[in-house]
Amino acid sequence: MNSSSPSSNRQSPGIALTLPGTRKVLNALGDEVTVLLSGEQTGGAFTMVQVVTPPGGGPPPHWHTHEDEWFYIIEGRIELWRDGVWTEVPAGTAVFLPRAVTHTYRNCGDKPLRMIVHAAPAGFDVFFERMAEACARPGGPDMGRIASIAAEHGIFFVPPNQAA
Repeated sequence: MNSSSPSSNRQSPGIALTLPGTRKVLNALGDEVTVLLSGEQTGGAFTMVQVVTPPGGGPPPHWHTHEDEWFYIIEGRIELWRDGVWTEVPAGTAVFLPRAVTHTYRNCGDKPLRMIVHAAPAGFDVFFERMAEACARPGGPDMGRIASIAAEHGIFFVPPNQAA
C-alpha cells in the first residue's frame, strides 16, 4: 500500500493534549489569546486558540495569504464584516473565512466575546506570540512594527477607506 499523500510532507505529531492550567496566554492588541493547540503540537496542520475580545474590540479589516480561518462563537455578541456589510450573528455560530478575503469582526456587546479560532496551516500561534511581545513594549505598541510583523506572517491590514 502506498502511504504517500498530499499531507505526507508534514510531521505526524501523534495525539496532542493541552491541559487546563498549562496553556500559554497572550495579550495582543486588546485581546486575550489562549493557545489551545500550537502548530508544533499539530505538526504544522493548524493552530487552535481561544480569543476573548473586550466590548468594542476587534481587529482592523485584514486578509491572509497563508491560512484559512474558522471561528466558533462561544459567548457574547459579535458582528462580522464581509462584503462591506456588518452582520450580527449569535453565539453558537460557526464562521469560515477563506484566505485572500478581506474580513474583520467586532464585539458589539457589553460583555467579553469568547470564541474558538482555528487557522490552517499553522503559524497563527507564532503570529500572536510576536504581536504580544510587540504590544508589551514600554509605551505601547509601535503600529509600524505591528504592520511589519503581520506582513511577515502574510496578514495585511486594509485602510478603512479601502475596505469596502
